[in-house]
Amino acid sequence: MNAPDAPAAFFPFDNSFARLPDRFFAKLPPTPVPEPRLIRLNDALAGELGLDADRLRTPDGVAVLAGNAVPGGADPLAMAYAGHQFGNWVPQLGDGRAILLGEVVAGDGERRDIQLKGSGRTPFSRMGDGRAWVGPVLREYIVSEAMAALGVPTTRALAAVSTGETVVREAALPGAVLTRVARSHIRVGTFQYFAARRDEEALTLLTDHVIGRLYPDCAAEENPVRCFLDKVVARQADLVARWMAIGFIHGVMNTDNMSVAGETIDYGPCAFMDTYHPATVFSSIDAGGRYAYQNQPYIAHWNLTCLAQALVPLLDADQEKAIAEGQAAVDAFPDAYGTAFLAALRGKLGLREAQDDDAALAQDLLTTMAENQADFTLTFRGLCSIAEAGQASEADTADPVRTLFKDPTAFDAWLARWHARLASEAGDADARAAAMRQVNPAFIPRNHRVEEVIAAAVIDSDFGPFERLMTVLSAPYDDQPNRSAYADPPKPEEVVQATFCGT
Repeated sequence: MNAPDAPAAFFPFDNSFARLPDRFFAKLPPTPVPEPRLIRLNDALAGELGLDADRLRTPDGVAVLAGNAVPGGADPLAMAYAGHQFGNWVPQLGDGRAILLGEVVAGDGERRDIQLKGSGRTPFSRMGDGRAWVGPVLREYIVSEAMAALGVPTTRALAAVSTGETVVREAALPGAVLTRVARSHIRVGTFQYFAARRDEEALTLLTDHVIGRLYPDCAAEENPVRCFLDKVVARQADLVARWMAIGFIHGVMNTDNMSVAGETIDYGPCAFMDTYHPATVFSSIDAGGRYAYQNQPYIAHWNLTCLAQALVPLLDADQEKAIAEGQAAVDAFPDAYGTAFLAALRGKLGLREAQDDDAALAQDLLTTMAENQADFTLTFRGLCSIAEAGQASEADTADPVRTLFKDPTAFDAWLARWHARLASEAGDADARAAAMRQVNPAFIPRNHRVEEVIAAAVIDSDFGPFERLMTVLSAPYDDQPNRSAYADPPKPEEVVQATFCGT
């Protein structure tokens, strides 16, 4: 059954990707669901996009968000792409459970994709049902909106809708659809798809489309393709540094899950660390630890190399020169990432000036945390209070942080070095602490809290815990004393060992 047209336009669509040739996508409507019901609408995001939130809450609006009606101006399609999944080449992937409805131009002048995720089978479903169940939909809503509040470039969640339909995974589970918003859903794997087919015409059209949409300044450069590649490298270096600075683990950094817009995309088996350890893995399908926390910069570099390889035919007519251009672009990643991550660590430690030993000071803290099973988020947040109090009041303010370490004396030794480093530069302690509190969150979407939300929704159809968690995470850098329990790490019986892909 095809979705009928909606009675009126809900989105001011202008669909540039849909104007590309047919081999870029499969055009089809979403598959309707039996009983759509709005779980949550992101009013703030709707406002940013110039949308009428009240209209979207009407039965007609919910029908659009569920895929039961195609809004006026939409040109629904499933995008084609390929990718390396856990290092293995897959020549055809594509949107197997997502439909891009179209694009809107927001108030800031930026173009945004409006996509339904969990909207039914497509030609790229590879024997899947094309549906999503409520757990992954809530997880993506929670984590993507938390990332936005934390200041990390990300896709966004506009709405979550329950479908009244059962989705079979390891059990029969309630279905749901997520409305996702992105600057673009084009991935490294989109370029690989056409490069592998030696379709240079399509590769050129794709590159021109992305430059025009995301990197218009590159159009005037002598080598626009090299400029585009340089900018993607720079954005990924900054993005991964931001992940690392808040203890985020993407979990499935395949090339088809790396957006060329520089946004975090595809929140499947993702998670934030509680206890810090660089080898932490949450993804249930990452048995070898390929996408462990510590490996994320290296995997990003590897993925960017795949993008450069796909662009070789366009970088220069001379293949040797083209390869050299691509190599030079991706070779810039390690330094760009290292600079961005060290800057983030300096901010987290309240260091205003750059000094030679800063990297060693930061790394020694991380090593001590790993050896003593200290909580990542609480350790850095606790340093804010210590910095504010100053060394004279150290005993009272340091105790909450010291108790996070199996051996508190190990932290004491590092603390003395940190105090000496802070004393080496001028600055008001209150101002320093205030700045630190803007980069060291008090609240993250802790895994056990996310699992509580999902369990309440699945078992009791209770979305109250979801709403309460979203309220807390909307202000992650505020103390929120009445909600302090949301900052607590899990009890031993609450620890989440693995997270799962929604497919």
